[in-house]
Amino acid sequence: MIIVMKHRATAAEIGTVVSQVEVHGYKTHLSQGTERTIIGVVGDDRPLENHQFELLPGVEQVVRILKPFKLASRDFHPENTIFDVRGVTIGGPELVVMAGPCAVESRSQLLETAHAVKEAGATMLRGGAYKPRSSPYSFQGLGEDGLELLAEARDATGLPIITEVMSPEAVALVGRYTDIFQIGARNMQNYALLQAVGQTRTPVMLKRGLMGTVQEWLMSAEYILSGGNYQVILCERGIRTFETATRNTLDINAIPLLKQWTHLPVFGDPSHATGKWELVAPAAKAIIAAGADGLIIEVHPHPEVALSDGAQSLKPERFAELMNDLRRLAPAVGRTLS
Repeated sequence: MIIVMKHRATAAEIGTVVSQVEVHGYKTHLSQGTERTIIGVVGDDRPLENHQFELLPGVEQVVRILKPFKLASRDFHPENTIFDVRGVTIGGPELVVMAGPCAVESRSQLLETAHAVKEAGATMLRGGAYKPRSSPYSFQGLGEDGLELLAEARDATGLPIITEVMSPEAVALVGRYTDIFQIGARNMQNYALLQAVGQTRTPVMLKRGLMGTVQEWLMSAEYILSGGNYQVILCERGIRTFETATRNTLDINAIPLLKQWTHLPVFGDPSHATGKWELVAPAAKAIIAAGADGLIIEVHPHPEVALSDGAQSLKPERFAELMNDLRRLAPAVGRTLS
């Protein structure tokens, strides 16, 4: 449930309501807007339904929430969540484009890519140091050596970095280097990992699982939020369907739906959604037109020799062309792109 306080509710009245809720063993989450303070009751609030919170001083109304996700819901937090990552604003009016190689392969490969994507206008650098692969014989990433190279690329370009974390045990190590944790599709329901990153205060990009519903996806985000980490980005990267012509099926419907249901920033990954570099640019434009706050795109200077996902990686010059197209598109959907 949410408890909506009156416009001029005092701090003492808000505190009384919070105390009354917490004395019953529930957590509270305060969302203080310019007009109202909303107190979210976190947990299965059905046992509280008979308590007369409406009678407490300063309370305007009590609203029961039927959706199972609470903290991720716009009912709890009506305004968009916006946060800063090393000077880059996530969730605001300016589109954020994260770009870089699927996997960090070498110092020269990463630095060449990092400088190229920055010159084209990317605001963050992506790159995998640990790679979850379908085959145990495929390239698995450089590990901590890759993390060190990402940190060097950040120092050289000023671009904040995002990289994948694959297990709860790796959170501390990856957290020493990265600016945003990426939770990959295969780990969307790795609840131990979600709880581990929820205990940090490092932002998290949560990708949608291969066959996860939107509600299941938001419930996974709830695990992170319930740990106290409210800096969560949702990333649509395509789901597995009967279609085999593309790597996955981009669920464009999910983007405006999420913008209705949740206050969290929403990104799209046209590289994994399509699996074909020729389709990345049109899919990226569709994602932005649907209302997303940003993109994460794979770029590689020599995709023909890439150790991972070369077929879906843009060459730097093609990425630069896409960025120019996005600059023309952004104003049409009320956005900006530097």
